[in-house]
Amino acid sequence: MKMMAWMAAATLAGCAVTGASDVRITDLEPGDVPEKVRALAEGAAQGFRISGAQKKERGGRTYFDVEGNLPDGSELEFDILLTSAGPEIVETQRDIAWADAPVAVRTAAPEVSPARVIESTQADGTVIYELFAPGMPSDPAIEVALDRQGVARVLQERWPH
Repeated sequence: MKMMAWMAAATLAGCAVTGASDVRITDLEPGDVPEKVRALAEGAAQGFRISGAQKKERGGRTYFDVEGNLPDGSELEFDILLTSAGPEIVETQRDIAWADAPVAVRTAAPEVSPARVIESTQADGTVIYELFAPGMPSDPAIEVALDRQGVARVLQERWPH
């Protein structure tokens, strides 16, 4: 049953990801991150140090995925969207264990045992849990949204950021 759920989810995720080839990705060294983007990321979490970044252009939008570490060694990634008002953090991501996901999220997707879970906090307080199937590391097979009221639901389409 679990394998069937993963296969269905992987098919869903594959269908939901359209235009993936329309994404242009440029790997950046920490020193190549634009100053305003760097300042925003470093100011978002005390002691955050940039270790790498990517510039992603898709759908007429430009993002910087800025990865780094906190003083305790934990890793964070900020997805920063360039807007007409300047750079804006649209997601803060970290890897977590599936057992550490909230009960509501695990209940919404009960038949899975993900190989990787990314917890992605959105600017509006919604948290997206990206669940990756074993052997499928590039795109999440399932995404679960947890709203600010604690209600979780499996998404039928990819989250936009």
